[in-house]
Amino acid sequence: MRFWKTIEHRHIKPALRHLRPYATATYAGLRVAYKPHLDGGGSSFGQDFIPVLRGRGMPKVARAFEWCAGPGFIGFALLAHGLTETLCLADVNPEAVAACRKTVRDNALEKRVAVYHSDNLENIPAAEQWDLVVSNPPHFVDSGIGQLRYHDPDWSVHRGFFGAVARHLNPGGVIVLQENNAGSTPDTFTAMIAEAGLKVVFVQDASAQRTTQSHMFYLGIMRPGDTPPAWARG
Repeated sequence: MRFWKTIEHRHIKPALRHLRPYATATYAGLRVAYKPHLDGGGSSFGQDFIPVLRGRGMPKVARAFEWCAGPGFIGFALLAHGLTETLCLADVNPEAVAACRKTVRDNALEKRVAVYHSDNLENIPAAEQWDLVVSNPPHFVDSGIGQLRYHDPDWSVHRGFFGAVARHLNPGGVIVLQENNAGSTPDTFTAMIAEAGLKVVFVQDASAQRTTQSHMFYLGIMRPGDTPPAWARG
């Protein structure tokens, strides 16, 4: 029985998910293609990025990047709502990359959106330079084990990102991460951010302690030598 359960989990269910037709989420007229098993929350709480960035007074940026993009719910929503002129997306999961590329084709966005299949930032060209980086990354070090959408073992995905992202930031570029207080607090990331040569410029909606229920908070991060724009201060 255990053998067949393993076969079902490792082979049959993934094959069936691959065969499922795409669903569509629409943001300000832009149709985002996805499959439910690729959604790590970008279509729900990930959409809070729009009111959060607008509430802080962020103006339209020239180029944004969504890290751990999945189907690109957050990045495409930024584009649809006029918060970025162009967009870059990347994910380690080839199914997520395929969904992003389908959305690009379906909406004729080839001149405005680039999509990369990349383990963290390893396959991102040096020419990619961003004014804004957003992400709803894996939120848990101690649960969701084996699930790309949820589990970051020893925070290794975060550490790899922090260590590589600075070279892709335009002067004054800002990183805004959406984290989950059920899995971390701002202090979880402070040392690793500093070790990577970056600084936290704002924390929003965070609890100092881990919560028993999901509660999203935001970390604004920049290079130490850059002056935070008005919207990213405090």
